[in-house]
Amino acid sequence: MIVFQDYYQNQVYLSFADHPFSKEPKHVWTICRYHHQWLLTDHCRRGLEFPGGKVEEGETPEQAAIREVREETGGVVDQLIYLGQYKVEGKGQTIIKNIYYANVKELIKQHSYLETNGPVLLEQLPAHIADDRRFSFIMKDGVLEHSLQEIKKKRLIESV
Repeated sequence: MIVFQDYYQNQVYLSFADHPFSKEPKHVWTICRYHHQWLLTDHCRRGLEFPGGKVEEGETPEQAAIREVREETGGVVDQLIYLGQYKVEGKGQTIIKNIYYANVKELIKQHSYLETNGPVLLEQLPAHIADDRRFSFIMKDGVLEHSLQEIKKKRLIESV
């Protein structure tokens, strides 16, 4: 287990084991690739980030991840792989999120991308993403860094 503080100094527990904190997490976050590019969304308030959100009533976390990718980017998920899970002990609540890696086979233009401005494709993620104001706070802590290492370790993509 990896323990660190997030952008807002909340305690974060990250594990790449099988659902170490909850079998039914209420949140998901999906690191996406589309045609050898990173597929992010431009959140209206937070900036660039990978798609994610809440698991809705009657929905599995996997279904939520696929839905969130579609709603926020127009992406059609071809392959979804569970990577790990993290728990954030915030000042007012505790949040548990499943982390997924997704290959997206198609981008379909949406009439609305809900709270986002739609898809953003990047050839590479910036080396110093924590200092880049374009990116959401969600992208600026150890969850992304360690998840990218896990993706590389599992050889899900050629290079990170």
